[in-house]
Amino acid sequence: MIQVQGLSKEYDGTRVVDDLDFEVRPGVVTGFLGPNGAGKSTTMRMILGLERPTAGRTLVDGRPYAELPDPLRRVGALLDPQALHGGRTARGHLRWLAASNALPKRRVDEVLAQVGLTDAADRRIRGFSLGMRQRLGVAAALLGDPPVLMLDEPVNGLDPEGIRWIRTLLRGLAAEGRSVLVSSHLMTEMALTADHLVVIGRGRLLADAATTEFIDRHGRTRIRVRAVNPEKLSALMRDSGLDAEPVDGGAWEVSGAEPERLAALAAAGGVVLYEIAVQQDSLEEAFMRMTADSVEYRAVAA
Repeated sequence: MIQVQGLSKEYDGTRVVDDLDFEVRPGVVTGFLGPNGAGKSTTMRMILGLERPTAGRTLVDGRPYAELPDPLRRVGALLDPQALHGGRTARGHLRWLAASNALPKRRVDEVLAQVGLTDAADRRIRGFSLGMRQRLGVAAALLGDPPVLMLDEPVNGLDPEGIRWIRTLLRGLAAEGRSVLVSSHLMTEMALTADHLVVIGRGRLLADAATTEFIDRHGRTRIRVRAVNPEKLSALMRDSGLDAEPVDGGAWEVSGAEPERLAALAAAGGVVLYEIAVQQDSLEEAFMRMTADSVEYRAVAA
């Protein structure tokens, strides 16, 4: 388990992480979300002892990371796929990591195969694409077969097959009982991968909830409806005080009403419906609505 307790970090008087409290539990993929500048990477670096907190603490299985006697066997992390020595081969990079933590040499070839880099094992890293570097970073994180994994934007540079692979990998690792913390800006992918979400904005905790609960709480639910006689349906909804907006294709979106009520209203008024469907906001839409006041840089379309 990862525990973050009262965690704060200041740079030159500016607080970039502000009194965070959350846990990453075993058996769960926890998505770590927030706009650019929210403090996600800084928080992950503090968990790994790469930054010193201004206040609070982080624990891995009840101990600070710096006190773990065999860190690669306890925590696997990918923070920056570019932080690799370009002159080394993929196999050479993993071999020195294995030697530094007294891991068996066989693990090097095992994780290279697991991430699909066996054929590139003896190539120099300087010739790797971003996607290949991501795969090598994941291999390093898996090297010690750790019960805790932390990955920062692991799908950057991956093709669709690679994105599907990392999704399956993370869910499989959680199913084995491991604690998995993954940050990403790809909301569609997080909706498919994460069981639980921790959302921060401007360094503060905004949400700590199951993914489905987060969408239900911060997304909108509305009814899409189309009728043979749209003008008559519009009049019926207006007279009944329903909040309806016209959308594409001659349809209406209705908020604050159950589909059963809408269907009954149409039937009573003699209006034939040929579409009625419940629509729920996506994770991206719920996230954008929830973090609208926490965006540090906002572009304006021309």
